[in-house]
Amino acid sequence: MMNKSNAPLISLIADDDRKKLLKELSFSLPDLLLNERQMCDLELLSTGVFSPLDRFMNRSDYESVLDRMRLQNDVLWPIPIGLDITAIQAQSLEVGQSVTLRDPEGFLLAVMHIEEMWPMEKDKEAQQIYGTTDLAHPGVAYLFQKTGDFYIGGPLEVLSPPLHFDFKALRMTPHEVRAIYQKLKWQRVVGFQTRHPIHRPQFEMTLRVMRQARANLLLMPIVGMTRAGDFNHYIRVRCLKQIGHHYPPDSHVLNLLPLAMRMAGPREALLHAIIAHNFGCTHFIVGHDHAGAGKKTDGQFFYPPDAACRATQDYSEELGVHIVPLQEMVYLPFEDEFRFSDEIEEGSQTIAMSGTDIRQRISRGKRIPSWMTFPEVRSELRKAFPPPRRRGFTIFMTGLSGAGKSTIARVLYAKFLEKGDRPVSLLDGDIVRRNLSSKLTFSKEDRDINVRRIGFVASEITKNRGIAICAPIAPYELTRNEIREVIEQYGGFFEVYIATPLETCEKRDRKGMYAKARAGLIKGFTGVDDPYEIPSNPEAIVDTTDITPDEAAQQILVVLGQMGYI
Repeated sequence: MMNKSNAPLISLIADDDRKKLLKELSFSLPDLLLNERQMCDLELLSTGVFSPLDRFMNRSDYESVLDRMRLQNDVLWPIPIGLDITAIQAQSLEVGQSVTLRDPEGFLLAVMHIEEMWPMEKDKEAQQIYGTTDLAHPGVAYLFQKTGDFYIGGPLEVLSPPLHFDFKALRMTPHEVRAIYQKLKWQRVVGFQTRHPIHRPQFEMTLRVMRQARANLLLMPIVGMTRAGDFNHYIRVRCLKQIGHHYPPDSHVLNLLPLAMRMAGPREALLHAIIAHNFGCTHFIVGHDHAGAGKKTDGQFFYPPDAACRATQDYSEELGVHIVPLQEMVYLPFEDEFRFSDEIEEGSQTIAMSGTDIRQRISRGKRIPSWMTFPEVRSELRKAFPPPRRRGFTIFMTGLSGAGKSTIARVLYAKFLEKGDRPVSLLDGDIVRRNLSSKLTFSKEDRDINVRRIGFVASEITKNRGIAICAPIAPYELTRNEIREVIEQYGGFFEVYIATPLETCEKRDRKGMYAKARAGLIKGFTGVDDPYEIPSNPEAIVDTTDITPDEAAQQILVVLGQMGYI
């Protein structure tokens, strides 16, 4: 069996002469615009982070990875790295053809030579990689809802990895990081990968591992795609820079990792260990529920807490990295110290807080205990997330036509203008259609585009600490959830389901739309011949059948007050 640890680092970046030829060739080639995940994968392929991979996978490697976690040449590899395309794109491409890979703004990143194209088997991929087809798993949801229907595979010639304008000094390749070890004469390095700020428990954990392993530390915060709801990478990196002086001098290196996480539990932990090896680590920390995906729809966790530790330890020798499995670290208030959970004596009082707990406390304006984090980290988080009363938010009302959304929105708009402590914008569905989406039809696709445009504008308002009041029909749960994910990065998101029954809405029918739909004059009308998907977990539910618009608005204001936003 071939040992992955002996594989050389890959670099796919073309030399200057080849770049010149590729640029000239690119004008005659079809283009593919890459999304965020694809750009992360391309960058890690091009700089050797994904060594020994030297391309987006061909079908034989892809299927071998699904079935046995190995490439065709028997090298251990747990996660497929393929380039997905839509069915429409597949119709316009051919095997043997070359295509340019560009970022969303059209900047040329690479040329790919297509060797194979094949249809995706999403059910099989989900089951093999994630162990489930449950859409509550973020990796499965991405696979079914955001990927194309075909893969293409083939070699790459990279002109430029994706451009970054932030934290440039902290974005190093494996070659550059290994050169630092040589300069500092480091022989043993423990890698720690995280998608959270480092608080005191994680700091104490890394110090203990450094002592036990007699090793220095490589901190690898993930700055690609993480879980919805995570702090953005700017906040996390600022926090990590702030705590650097707490480590002994010249004992750690901070390097950003533009990885798109799949939250694939044990398989992803193996990928992280391979990455750590490529960065020259001799040891790698695997925590409990490493790269876990949370809970299923039935409330059970997707992966056992120790599954990632067991998987990586089983392959430790082949990986060429010593795995350091760790239990949760908890705080003992009477002893004023941190210990691992498996070291606690029976009857001892302990306190623990997860990264999710901290995010929730910050978002609700609650205090973070001093035992949990450093003052510098707390200050950075408070700067990014002031108390709710000083933060922007979006009220996103959804419901059938005639439910009362627009009228309630106008009442709220007037109330907030009267209060006068934040800028307020009203994004009513009809107003937006006239001014922002006038050329869109009422097809499902165009309605989704219209709602996403509303969500984008609302996110910009929220980001700048204003109030956005939205009142579209927005009949589809997936689109509403996408908007929630974007806006909650910047402030509050309050989904309000205006639950007025269809019969009441039809009786109101001031625009005569229901009558036209019933007569067949309008096709795809929500509530008549197109479904409305009821929100699964809105912040408020309001039925306007027997209440006035002022009373409905008051119900919403009460919820906002309870959550500290007004």
